[in-house]
Amino acid sequence: MKLYYSSGSCALSPHIVALEAGIPLETVKVDLKTKTVAKEGDYWDVNPKGYVPALELDDGQVLTEGPAIVQYLADLKPASGLAPANGSFERVRLQEALNYITSEIHKTYSPLFKPDVLPAVREDRLAYLRRRYALIDRQLEGRKYLLGDRFSVADAYLYAVTRWARGVKLNLAEFPHVEAFQKRVGSRKAVLAALRAEGLIEADQAA
Repeated sequence: MKLYYSSGSCALSPHIVALEAGIPLETVKVDLKTKTVAKEGDYWDVNPKGYVPALELDDGQVLTEGPAIVQYLADLKPASGLAPANGSFERVRLQEALNYITSEIHKTYSPLFKPDVLPAVREDRLAYLRRRYALIDRQLEGRKYLLGDRFSVADAYLYAVTRWARGVKLNLAEFPHVEAFQKRVGSRKAVLAALRAEGLIEADQAA
């Protein structure tokens, strides 16, 4: 299988999940500005949506959308415990968390990366993120991870997008449980391996 990614993007999430589950993947870097694949070719031919991640399966099918990809990977290795069993209420809770992250956290960051974002829009989005992180902070109180004491694909996703906070100058100090979560997840062996593979640890240290 091939994982198409861009360093520091939300594709970090399935990269982490694959490493946590012990699933071998070929990683292919994508230039999101030119929509080209680092090795060769036009990324539009891989994913008509134009963004990452995309997972190319061994039979040639391409799966897109991070929450779908991480669940697919987790289900390939159910013994990893990265996702509760399909059909269980716990699985619905996982999907609830993934949906919240993608719609309320991930997408709220998007306009903040635009160099021409209006100041009023920027302040509005930052305020929105603070309200959403306040809820997550309460959820994490007394827990190691979003669903309890076991790391799940939702934690990989939350960690990946929350890494963007510093880049948009969102101070997470008012959310101590979120900060502790980021440090906890960031110290996991698979997470460190993914960060190193994408060249993100060195970039962070240099910042």
